[in-house]
Amino acid sequence: MTAQPRDKRMSIDEVVAELEDGMAIGIGGWGPRRKPMALVRAILRSDLKDLTIVSWGGADVGLLARAGKIRKLVYAFVSLDTVPLEPNFQRARQAGTIPEVVELDEGMFQTGLYAAAQRLPFLPMRAGLGSDVLVNNPWIKTVTSPYADDDGDFGEFVAVPALDLDVALVHLNRADQHGNATYLGPDPYFDDLFVQAAKKAYLSCERIVDTAGLTVDTPVQRLLISRMMVDGVVETPNGAHFTNCVPDYERDEAFQKAYAAAASDDEQWTAFEQRFLSGDEAAYQAAVAEFQEANA
Repeated sequence: MTAQPRDKRMSIDEVVAELEDGMAIGIGGWGPRRKPMALVRAILRSDLKDLTIVSWGGADVGLLARAGKIRKLVYAFVSLDTVPLEPNFQRARQAGTIPEVVELDEGMFQTGLYAAAQRLPFLPMRAGLGSDVLVNNPWIKTVTSPYADDDGDFGEFVAVPALDLDVALVHLNRADQHGNATYLGPDPYFDDLFVQAAKKAYLSCERIVDTAGLTVDTPVQRLLISRMMVDGVVETPNGAHFTNCVPDYERDEAFQKAYAAAASDDEQWTAFEQRFLSGDEAAYQAAVAEFQEANA
């Protein structure tokens, strides 16, 4: 068995170079919260296509859908919070440009990640029974418990299929060069499940620090990701923009408003792409700084 390198630092482009057409990619975060947007933008710049995207979706799904990168989308919701339905996702769904969609109950989505993390083909749960999730996804089966309850009844359960991932992409506040990472905000957003469910995992972070610095003024239980789960670490300050990365920064509501407005019109979207998405990550951050200064 080949030992993993202790220093796992990579560039954004080096991570994307590891990805291939047709891969199942899980994207961490939650809607407009702590998404690995710098890595998503790098996928936009690449020639990657026919991707299966698994996400509690936000602008990550919207941007990749608008760019025609998604062949299959597995999601529990796609929202920007203050914009209830992500506009580029809405456009893609109404136009039918995502060939295959699987919409799951949020509990089913989490259970699918648990199953993949445990290398199981499925896990049983009650969520989804009697709902249109099973009507719209008839390939999802139910199973009968082999054990009777106290009344002698054998329960029926949804056999939630594992959400097996080729790659997971997540963004956290701090990491060390080995792949240990911590979140500083209020919620882990199941990023550890995405990483465990994947064959390979790459994390971006606001700042790479010494390992000892991961627990300075931070509860040890917030060490969410272990180096044993991680194949690459990218330092990307402001890399979750325009989603939040609390406490480093809040969601950029002014930018999100501009994004949503541009998504509603082809001409405006072309101008938005040219201004913010036509260059590399450094060009994006420079354009965002100009936008923020103009809207201060």
